[in-house]
Order: sequence, then C-alpha cells, then structure tokens
Amino acid sequence: MLNKNLDQISLKEIDLHLHKRWLNPSELEAEYGFSKSTQSKMRMQSSRSNIPFSKIGKYIRYDRVAIDAWLEEHQVQGA
Repeated sequence: MLNKNLDQISLKEIDLHLHKRWLNPSELEAEYGFSKSTQSKMRMQSSRSNIPFSKIGKYIRYDRVAIDAWLEEHQVQGA
C-alpha cells in the first residue's frame, strides 16, 4: 500500500515538501536570481507579465508554486 501511495506523488509535490513554499524577497533572489530591485519593478508593472506575489501586512511573499507556473507561462522559445 505504501509503494502505491509513493507512486501517486508527483515530483512537484515532493519538491514542495523539501522546500519552503513561501519565499521572502531575499530567498527569491537567492533561488531564482531576480534581484530585489527587479522584483520591485516587476511588482509595479501594470502588464500581464508582472510577477505574482502576496502582501501580508507590510511583508512581501512569493508562492513558489505560482512563481514556477508564471515562469512556465512566460517561456521564450528560441529560433
């Protein structure tokens, strides 16, 4: 029964359990390479490409799942 349950768990779910889901700006910079300055500009843009984030009081947090999905949506195909 345990093996069946493990087979049903996706790699993304395993990754989420190994990593923290909500990232602060410093953590996003370290893991994804977006500088804090770039993050700020991307939050202020009024276009479809602004980065997904949540604001809890005065704190900015990024959902790893939303960031991964956003990156996949904004892939650029090479020629």
